[in-house]
Amino acid sequence: MNMLRFAAISVLVLMAGCTPKGEKASAGAAASKPVATINGHAISAAQFGFFVKSVTGKAGDAALSGEQRTQVLDSLVRAEVVAQQAEKDGLDQQGDTPATLAMARLQVLEQAAMANYLKDRKPTDAELKAEYDTQVAAMPKTQYKARHILVKTKEEADKIIAALKKGAKFEKLAAEQSLDGSKANGGDLGWFSPANMVRPFAEAVAALKKGETTSAPVQSEFGWHVIRLDDLRETAPPAFDSVKERLVQIVEAKKFKTYVDGLMTAAKIEKSP
Repeated sequence: MNMLRFAAISVLVLMAGCTPKGEKASAGAAASKPVATINGHAISAAQFGFFVKSVTGKAGDAALSGEQRTQVLDSLVRAEVVAQQAEKDGLDQQGDTPATLAMARLQVLEQAAMANYLKDRKPTDAELKAEYDTQVAAMPKTQYKARHILVKTKEEADKIIAALKKGAKFEKLAAEQSLDGSKANGGDLGWFSPANMVRPFAEAVAALKKGETTSAPVQSEFGWHVIRLDDLRETAPPAFDSVKERLVQIVEAKKFKTYVDGLMTAAKIEKSP
C-alpha cells in the first residue's frame, strides 16, 4: 500500500491547490456526510470517492478492502494535517509554492472547461473522415531505406567518399569509422520518413536515386554524413479505424481551440512590456 499512499498524497496536493485557503467545504460537499474532519475541515465522501478513483482508476471505494480503505483514508488525513500545518507556517506563500498551486488550479479548470464544452460536441463520423483525409494528405508520400557513415569532420567524410569511389565497401567503412550506433549494421538505418530525420539529412536522401551515394558530405547538428540510398517505397496510410481514437482527440482539440480563440477575442488582455 506504500505506492497507494504516496499517490494519495500527490492527489491531495493537487486538490489543495484548487481550494481557496480557509474554505471548509463546498455546498455540494457539505450535502454529504464527511468521511473525516480535521481541525474543522471536512473531507466529504464525494472528495474521498474522487480521491480513490484517482488512485485506483475505479469509481468509488468498492475496489478497496476494508483495510485498504482505512489506509487510503489515513493517508488522506495525514496529508491534510501536513497541508494545514504548511499553511499555518506560511509555506503556501513561499518559494515556488504559490505559482505551483496557481498553475494546478489553471490546469484543472482548463480540463473541466474542455470537458464541459465538448460534452455535447462529440466529433461526427463526417468530421473524423475529413480530419483523416487532411492528415493523410499531409503525410510524406515516400519512405526511404538508407545507410550512412557519420564522422566528426568534413575531411574525414571526403576521404570516405574517395575510398568508396575506388571500390571500398560502404558497410565495411561504416563499421570501422562511423560514430553512429548503426555502425553495427553497416550503417543501415532501416525504413524511415523524412520527418524522422534532421532536415539536411532528409533533403540529401530525397535528392538521391536508388543505389546512389552522396557526392559530397552532408553536415547536420550531429556531424558529417556520407549517405547511400538503398531503396524507396510509397507510404501506405494507416487504416481509418486504427487511428480513429487519435482522430477524435485531434478534432476535439481543434474545436476547443476555436472556442478558446473566441474567449481570447472577447477578453480584455493587458500585457506588461
